[in-house]
Amino acid sequence: MATLINSRVPDFKVQAYHNDAFKTVTQDDLRGKWSVFFFYPADFTFVCPTELGDLADKYPELQKMGVEVYGVSTDTHFTHKAWHDASETIKKIKYPMLADPTGHLSRAFGVYIEEEGLAYRGTFLVDPEGKIKISEIHDNGIGRNADELVRKVQAAQFVASHPGEVCPAKWRPGDKTLKPGLNLVGKI
Repeated sequence: MATLINSRVPDFKVQAYHNDAFKTVTQDDLRGKWSVFFFYPADFTFVCPTELGDLADKYPELQKMGVEVYGVSTDTHFTHKAWHDASETIKKIKYPMLADPTGHLSRAFGVYIEEEGLAYRGTFLVDPEGKIKISEIHDNGIGRNADELVRKVQAAQFVASHPGEVCPAKWRPGDKTLKPGLNLVGKI
């Protein structure tokens, strides 16, 4: 199984529901900024609204960090609007909800479940050059934590802006980083 880390996001063009309107989103919208793709199985389900609501609560913080979030499922943009209109939790969402009814985007990120026509819970961080820096896929019964996503984005942004430094486990902004080298071998 090949990894997606450091691979480029493929060309895509999808419809989205965002800020009470339908719009088209393409790979060109990612250029020059950090992006999170947050795949989930389907609208009108059970774990999904808990995750999407959690991410909606962290969206302002991610925006301050220069990160755009894209929620993605294999539903249509019409279904995204209907869910947004019907659910108080989903009404909190301010990030674009991408429609992937053909599964093109889900397949490209390796989260598509062919026999179900749904996506696994996948989280991907894309850097401003369009390269995937974080790839995490969960089985659909396991919800994610937006606090941990924010921490990982902070670490990825730190590493990108500080060549030669890396972030150890549980690193938070302001914590000590590591500078890999011969003098660290066997001393950590």
